[in-house]
Amino acid sequence: MKKFIHQNSLSIVFFLLFLVAMVGQIIFGFHEYNNDLVDNGGTAIQISDYFSSGHFIEATFENWESEFLQMGLFVWFTIFLKQKGSSESKGFDGEEEVDREPSPNKKSVPWPVKKGGFWLILYKNSLTITLMLLFVISFFLHLYGSFKDENLFNSLKGKPEISILEYLGESRFWFESFQNWQSEFISVFAIVVLSIYLRQKGSSQSKPVDAPHEKTGE
Repeated sequence: MKKFIHQNSLSIVFFLLFLVAMVGQIIFGFHEYNNDLVDNGGTAIQISDYFSSGHFIEATFENWESEFLQMGLFVWFTIFLKQKGSSESKGFDGEEEVDREPSPNKKSVPWPVKKGGFWLILYKNSLTITLMLLFVISFFLHLYGSFKDENLFNSLKGKPEISILEYLGESRFWFESFQNWQSEFISVFAIVVLSIYLRQKGSSQSKPVDAPHEKTGE
């Protein structure tokens, strides 16, 4: 058990942080949603019903959508875009280890590498494909939750319900998306640029402390 925790401590800690943050979102989101319902003439719901509400679905996947978009684009852009001096960029001198073609003759290679053909092509791009697929799924779940929440409050206010196509033409959904997208893109810009000049001893996201600013890559 100790060996497992030691070998997986980074993912374990971040998953635990995710759980803590998700519990916080549920608790405070539930109370906020009930306050909104009561303020608009509705009836407060039980927490078990909150998980199927548009409010919870929209709030959750609105954020996941932007995270997966940011990560997917970052992984893809770093294939061919570079930033001099950044630890987040590939270097400029020669081919790097990640650029070489995979060898099926190495020990313990993943099975798609041994299989070759279509499976190898798919596997060579599987990280970007998966992240962008998660973005698309989160995008449509965000849309569904936001649309459901909009129509609920329209009905509470005595307004007619609208179709999902009509909702796509309104500003709320796109405001929710773009406000999250811009925060993700500026955070990537920040780590790319700040890692040129700033250091963190011991972090894989930083260059060595004594590395010159122009050194590119880790």
